[in-house]
Amino acid sequence: MTIDPGLPVALAVLLLLALTVTMYRVGRLPSSGSTVVAAVRAVVQLSLAALVIAAVIRSLALSILLLIAMFTVAVVTTVRRVEAPSAWPWATVAMLAGLLPVIAIILLTRTVPPTGAALVPVVGILAGNTMNGHTLTCRRAFAALREEKGQYEAGLSLGLTRAQAVHEVIHRRVPEALIPGLDQVRTAGVVTLPGAFIGVLLGGGSPAQAAAAQVLVLLGIMAAQTTTAVVAERLIGSARLLPADLRGSLQP
Repeated sequence: MTIDPGLPVALAVLLLLALTVTMYRVGRLPSSGSTVVAAVRAVVQLSLAALVIAAVIRSLALSILLLIAMFTVAVVTTVRRVEAPSAWPWATVAMLAGLLPVIAIILLTRTVPPTGAALVPVVGILAGNTMNGHTLTCRRAFAALREEKGQYEAGLSLGLTRAQAVHEVIHRRVPEALIPGLDQVRTAGVVTLPGAFIGVLLGGGSPAQAAAAQVLVLLGIMAAQTTTAVVAERLIGSARLLPADLRGSLQP
């Protein structure tokens, strides 16, 4: 089974976008136009991505350069989402801490061959989900630090270090950031059939091959997001990974 670009796909896309915009207006949600912009960007970006990937996947070196570019975009996206653009080096550290061990494991165990055709889709999925985990961790942690500044200051007054006081405020928020990833793993095959599973089936693989690929990807995502969240929490506690307003207010 394949889905070929053409009139049926174009019609379905337009109808789905119309349904989304309609529901935005029925629900009186703000910025319904943003859905149109997002849809147009998705079409353009995926079309360009298809052309680029087709051109580079036969070369391992070019595929690695493409993955570096994708990871760079992920870092830029997450620091904008958490309103901490100047903290991009530390966001990079947190995300690499989650991503690199997972890549090393899948390569060393030879579950994924070191080819562009294999690495680009797998590492791309892992990088995107690592970005999501980092964004959720930081957004929840930064919101807690703004809302519970009194608790942070109380911790300092009791003799806690800055890192300890920050930990007391944000630690319970970190597991919340991991809930979407955990739910994705728990419900795979029961509630949802994730992308890697469907991709292998559409590509002609057997159900067993599809299941193996999806389990690998899901557990890789879980490991990468968990590691990224833990490292990000440490970097927040040491006042490295912070937006400008919190960096100025969280004095030891």
